[in-house]
Amino acid sequence: MYLPGDLDWRVLGLTAGVCLVSTLLLGLFPALRSSKVDLAAALKSEMGGVVGGHGRSLARSGLVVLQVSLSFVLLVGTALLLESFQKIRTTSPGFTTERVLHTSVDLVSAGYDATHAKALQDQLLERVLALPGIESAAFARATPLDYGSYSSSPIAVDGYNVPAEEEPTVEYNEVGPAYFATLGIPLVAGREFVRSDDETGALVAIVNETMAAQFWKSRDPIGQRVQVKGRWMTVVGVAKDAKYQSMREAPKPFFYVARRQNFTIGGGLNIRTPLSAQTMAGALGRELQSLDSGLALYEVITLREQVERSTAAQKVAVTLLAVLGGLALLLAAIGLYGVMAYAVSQSTRELGLRMALGLGLTAGGIVFGAAVALLLTRLMGSYLFHVSPRDPMAFGAAAMVMVVAAVAACFFPAWRATRTDPMGALRQE
Repeated sequence: MYLPGDLDWRVLGLTAGVCLVSTLLLGLFPALRSSKVDLAAALKSEMGGVVGGHGRSLARSGLVVLQVSLSFVLLVGTALLLESFQKIRTTSPGFTTERVLHTSVDLVSAGYDATHAKALQDQLLERVLALPGIESAAFARATPLDYGSYSSSPIAVDGYNVPAEEEPTVEYNEVGPAYFATLGIPLVAGREFVRSDDETGALVAIVNETMAAQFWKSRDPIGQRVQVKGRWMTVVGVAKDAKYQSMREAPKPFFYVARRQNFTIGGGLNIRTPLSAQTMAGALGRELQSLDSGLALYEVITLREQVERSTAAQKVAVTLLAVLGGLALLLAAIGLYGVMAYAVSQSTRELGLRMALGLGLTAGGIVFGAAVALLLTRLMGSYLFHVSPRDPMAFGAAAMVMVVAAVAACFFPAWRATRTDPMGALRQE
């Protein structure tokens, strides 16, 4: 079942609009007012101070430093999340995301019991495998990175001494024959489930590499036994680790059991095919309708879309933080522009000193912002994937953006001042 997790652009647009209007009201109008100072008149009434009016000067400078610091913190956060998001997108989930489709049928709401659900799924699977272009197909209780949950159970392992305070609980998935071939999850040892792994066959399980290493260490797990819900199962295969609930999760013990030996009514159908989701949706819908006209498919999506949806929260976080960081950067640049415009209006003789003042405020803001960011980014650790909260590239990129914005904000008032004729200004009354 798919629960929408994509970014709602209407909400983002409203939020960005409110932030932008607030920024303009608080920063742009004072800056524009400062930028309209008559430089010619100001030169005639030279005041001589670096900024003039030390109390107001300190307040303005402090506000600019604060704005720069806030911008720097938000830019660092944006850079960290963006780098983390890129690594998530380029990391293999442990299964194939191309040429694999997923869909499901809600048999629980339709009133199916276990016997009738098993019969319908068998018939549907048989018809699906007979369709042109189908390479393999398999039912499973849960799909990787879906919004559903996996089964879990305390386990016991032959030969594994459990500490007194520990009762290992491991998640598992109920999957049908050809599940690993369909999803492209490699087996490093043993075999995958076959049709004979049914109600009459010996109970079997397949473990992932992390589980094999944790519970059997250097021993070969193939042929060993694991107890699940009071039933002993024989390990017949070892599968590569994969991502199960989140792309950010660390490798963890996980195992699979044969679906027909542990049947649950709910489940999804996975299909390996070069055909498009739209083409398969039509064909699957017709086959399902011929079996039960009261049933309907959920949407047919690729596993690539499944991965994209699972990272929607990270995408929203990056987008919102980037918008806020951009607005804060704009506000800081406006503040610097206003301070520089006012400073230049006092005197052009110390233009270099005033330029240094603007850049000095920026440097102070970056230093203060870096100190704050080093403290705050530690709180982002659980949201980052293979990225350190103190990543030097993120801090360096944020500093570079701030310096470029500061140079631009300081350049235009200075450039405007250089275009004023000081002698002409002094002759005018």
